[in-house]
Amino acid sequence: MGGRAELLQRRVDGPHRRSETDRGGAARAAHRQLITCRREDEADPLLHHELGLDRFKLSAQAHRRRRLCDDSALGTGATGLRQVAAPRGVTSRIARWPPPGPRPDLTPRLFVALVAGKATGTATRWLGRGGGTSLPGMVARRVDPLVLDTLVRRTGMPVVLIAGSNGKTTTAHFAAALLRGEGIDVANNAAGANLVQGVTSLAVRFSDLHGHLPAGVLVAEVDEGALHQVVPELAPRAVVVLDLFRDQLDRYGELYAVADAIESVARSLPPEAAWIVNADDPLVSSLAPEREGRRVTFGFELDRSTDRLTRAADTIRCPRCRSDLFYDYVYLSHMGAYRCPGCGFARPPIDVAVTALEVAGVAETRLTVRLPSTELELRIPQSGVHIAYDAAAALAVLVGLEIEPVHARVSFAAVGPAFGRLELVQAGDRRIILGFVKNPTSYNTTLRALASEGEPRQLLIAASNTLVDGEDFAWLWDVDFESSAPRVERVTVSGTRADELANRLKYAGVDPSLMTLIDERTAALDAALARVEPGGRLTILAGYTPMNELREEMRRRGWVGRLWET
Repeated sequence: MGGRAELLQRRVDGPHRRSETDRGGAARAAHRQLITCRREDEADPLLHHELGLDRFKLSAQAHRRRRLCDDSALGTGATGLRQVAAPRGVTSRIARWPPPGPRPDLTPRLFVALVAGKATGTATRWLGRGGGTSLPGMVARRVDPLVLDTLVRRTGMPVVLIAGSNGKTTTAHFAAALLRGEGIDVANNAAGANLVQGVTSLAVRFSDLHGHLPAGVLVAEVDEGALHQVVPELAPRAVVVLDLFRDQLDRYGELYAVADAIESVARSLPPEAAWIVNADDPLVSSLAPEREGRRVTFGFELDRSTDRLTRAADTIRCPRCRSDLFYDYVYLSHMGAYRCPGCGFARPPIDVAVTALEVAGVAETRLTVRLPSTELELRIPQSGVHIAYDAAAALAVLVGLEIEPVHARVSFAAVGPAFGRLELVQAGDRRIILGFVKNPTSYNTTLRALASEGEPRQLLIAASNTLVDGEDFAWLWDVDFESSAPRVERVTVSGTRADELANRLKYAGVDPSLMTLIDERTAALDAALARVEPGGRLTILAGYTPMNELREEMRRRGWVGRLWET
């Protein structure tokens, strides 16, 4: 017995503090609901996926049915957040939190800011100029610079912030799915607008015109450069730092400068806020060690390496004494089981640990995760070692909020790839794998996942030096193109830095006769697809701007939806 039926059985068997007559009636009602849900469980393809019988995504109908079954049999808390039955008598801390504080005074300025922001979002989407994920926040802040602080911090809205160089969007998707799976409403900047205007747009969108946000949790990925500005306006209940890699040095500066800025944010958090860090990243784990308050760590506890140290590794020296670190195991770039022979600095104990891991092609990752209260075996329809890190981080969020992940297996099984994260697209009689890459580590993890299925063979690769993508592309020489070069059959190179990309591929061992340079993205897409046989597969690796351009062309052709709708 599993799924909803197992939860409902606890309700039938558990004690009820009622009179004997009431208790019997409640038990009979719960038992009838239990039988209904058991029958639905047997026909539910999502639970078949859990049992390994078939592969289905969570349908909206199945999700609604599960919520109805769970809510009717398990009840709803006084705060409007469903209290989920949990093992060992654990109750969701979210459900026990007091309701948000006093609603904000609807001043004329706040009202105009909300109207202007919402109108901007509607107009942007109607005109097809974007999803209204950033501009509404810019407009609202221009009218009322305190709009975000007023809507969120002053009302006590529970907030989870997720920062780091890589993995923010996927981790935010995972965390939002886990919370929703436990019956908690979530507002999430799913499209990845992670600067202060993007987070403000999120709050404005979910607020009504009286400045009231619905009960639930706000989960937001935040650019590491914007964290210091966003945190004071949100007063988060949990802050996650995933990793720190070289990324857009012309914008962020040196890696240690970014770490110092994040550490100052950690020190400003109140003790009741959870500080959640990647134990396997030496620089991240060393941040704010003296901070008082809740600290949750996540990482790997595998007895084998899944990567090796290369020139792309960033933090391979002790953050305290600068001696070379010694690694027992390397899991991803510079992340692993490390220790310093000079000063004794070492990886801290891990609260949420991946203890088993298997990457099955480009479609699935299987892992076992040990939590303080339980152990989970998960199957996630995404590929890569980095996906396991993101999943562990999302589970650490629930540990930090003291929420038992009762429905974690079902929640993870329903989360497909975010925008460009090895996203699979059907393009007529051909298939496309979209890989968003922006720094050496993201490139290398993507190439490693593709290699598990002998990809890339037919390749379209693009890079542009815009303000969003960064101007300095010297890091391309730290990408391990050499390991993929022997498999490449044809490659189309595009973007404003196509010449630099082609030069790098040449030195990696790709025969120049196999390369075609086409600056314009639509023409490059057509040329690359024309070389793919029907039923074949094209791999696209691109930075942020060219990926958006290529994906927008695919949307016009009806192959994908809009970015903010994924």
